[in-house]
Amino acid sequence: MNQSEKREYLIRSLLRERPEYRDAGVPRDEREQKDLLRALMNVRPPAPLPEEYLRIEGEYLRQATEEKGITRLEDLTPAEGDLYLWQGDITTLACDAIVNAANSGMTGCYRPCHNCIDNCIHTYAGLALRNYCDQLMRRQGSEEPTGRAKVTPAFNLPSGCVIHTVGPIVAGPLLPRHRQQLASSYRSCLSAAEENGCGSIAFCCISTGVFGFPQREAAVIAVRTVKEYKAERRSGIRVVFNVFRDDDLRIYRELLG
Repeated sequence: MNQSEKREYLIRSLLRERPEYRDAGVPRDEREQKDLLRALMNVRPPAPLPEEYLRIEGEYLRQATEEKGITRLEDLTPAEGDLYLWQGDITTLACDAIVNAANSGMTGCYRPCHNCIDNCIHTYAGLALRNYCDQLMRRQGSEEPTGRAKVTPAFNLPSGCVIHTVGPIVAGPLLPRHRQQLASSYRSCLSAAEENGCGSIAFCCISTGVFGFPQREAAVIAVRTVKEYKAERRSGIRVVFNVFRDDDLRIYRELLG
């Protein structure tokens, strides 16, 4: 199968799962097909998948990521010591661990084609990630508390693993507990990474965007917490601050000199 044939196979497989979509057709346009596949993946609840589906999905997603272009940590230049600043798509970064800004349900974003990091990571990792997270949460028996971290395989992403953390949601004034919770997310991720043998970790901008944490304050906490952790633990873990927007890039450049 080529990429187009794999995409159509995946779309038809997911459409057949839902009685209301069984008679739906596959769009001819490639962009519409990609959007439909992503939307179907996003809304699918956790459930077992046939091995053939997982195999073809994996081949399709890995090639799609390669076509976007994979960035390796070794190709980056440190901004300060063993701290890196990189603007790009975290789902294309090859390092030991990448961080996902998750919600408390921990099984990904269910909004079709939403552009949040949680949606992007679950989309390009594949549906096996949602199923894995669902099993973790069933064993836990409750929602994930703010400020902790869970490690999962990366499945079809080029990173070694994904570390999921729930950052604080700021719906009004920024409070001391928000700052403490955000710092806890960074420390929990660093600790989880090292406990799992990771020598490098890439952080997204946890809790900014739809979670409402002011960008500059979040960046200050991120950089300070990482530096304090590394100093206290005498840790040699390499840390990438991953940004997507230009304004975040400017803020981190100022903080990292």
